[in-house]
Amino acid sequence: MFKKVLIAEDFDSINIAVKQTLESLGVEEIQYAKYCDDALLKFKKAKQDNEPFDLLISDLSFVADYRKVEIPSGEKLIETIRNLQPELNVIVYSVEDKAYTIKTLFEKQKINAFVHKGRNSISQLKTAIETLLYGKTFISPELAHTLQDKSGKEIDNYDITLLTHLANGVAIEDMEALFKKLNITPNSKSTIEKRVAKLKDYFKASNNIHLIAIAKDLGII
Repeated sequence: MFKKVLIAEDFDSINIAVKQTLESLGVEEIQYAKYCDDALLKFKKAKQDNEPFDLLISDLSFVADYRKVEIPSGEKLIETIRNLQPELNVIVYSVEDKAYTIKTLFEKQKINAFVHKGRNSISQLKTAIETLLYGKTFISPELAHTLQDKSGKEIDNYDITLLTHLANGVAIEDMEALFKKLNITPNSKSTIEKRVAKLKDYFKASNNIHLIAIAKDLGII
């Protein structure tokens, strides 16, 4: 069983439930943080003391309040900690259900498990922890299809940038000048128009507004 676990979660009720689950499994030391910045500090201190955490359980979204933070999201926290301790086991515990986001977490952030917060989430969290002990990955059964979903498989950073600017109200005719200003290539108007047309065809979108809506639903932007 894992000996030292860090929970990054900003709601007390969820922290308590996760802590009780870990205790029932025999975890020796459990710490939690309501802010990602605090979680990173705890992680760094544990590593400096040669008593590192061997499991991180983190939410993705953290409610903003009066406090200014350097790390606003669980995704950024995971990325930062991964760079410091690549072998760390990571479980994401979140209400997120967008296929692109979940696939990205597994493929780029190399998370070990994704547990969807819901009616059966505590029992699933327990199963996820036990599964990790055997060196396997886990995803909540109701979201298993997201890892087989091909949506976004052919989408690259250029497409994401293009979709983001479209969503922010930049017209196609103004995109060339913006891309040149930002040193984004290719940046010709014809190339941009062809890429938008390809995206609409790929996602079967009837127009740009529909395309943006689909991209948002999938979590691409």
